[in-house]
Amino acid sequence: MKRVCCLIGLMVLGVACSRAPSPDSAIPAAAPAPAAQAYGTLAQVMRGIPFPHSNIIFDTQEQDPAAPKKPSEGGGGATDVYANVYSGWQAVENSAMALSETANLIMIPGRLCENGLPVPIEREDYRKAAQGLADAGRAAYKAAQSKNLDAMVEVSGTVADACAACHEVYRDKPEGKQRCIP
Repeated sequence: MKRVCCLIGLMVLGVACSRAPSPDSAIPAAAPAPAAQAYGTLAQVMRGIPFPHSNIIFDTQEQDPAAPKKPSEGGGGATDVYANVYSGWQAVENSAMALSETANLIMIPGRLCENGLPVPIEREDYRKAAQGLADAGRAAYKAAQSKNLDAMVEVSGTVADACAACHEVYRDKPEGKQRCIP
């Protein structure tokens, strides 16, 4: 009897293992991640992402994100229509995350400065400034999560310092000097 049970068990196991998986149970292969690629210049990235988002962080020094908003008197364009989709503290949190993510974007190889020079990603001071931006964004995110205006005032200085670390070296140049060259 013992031998018959073992034989039946082995047959069931053999049949189960030899069956092709049904299409419903097949695990799809993971799609390959897109390669990091620079699409805009450094100036375009900076104007499009950290500039508006850092201003949202800075705005919390004087405006409570939780305060009721006044109805817009704008012309109804896209920015007016979608301005309140993510608002209040959630908008501040999102802006803080955008600052941290910008640090990744400005380190993508192949990105050019507005003047056509390559972004100096190989320079230690530039890498340190990018890391400072990521850290400042995370600090701003934590402060925004606390919904504490005093914390936002304090972290605004951290964000400003992170921006200045790069701007003083690479952007704010005397006339005639090229940006992206320390």
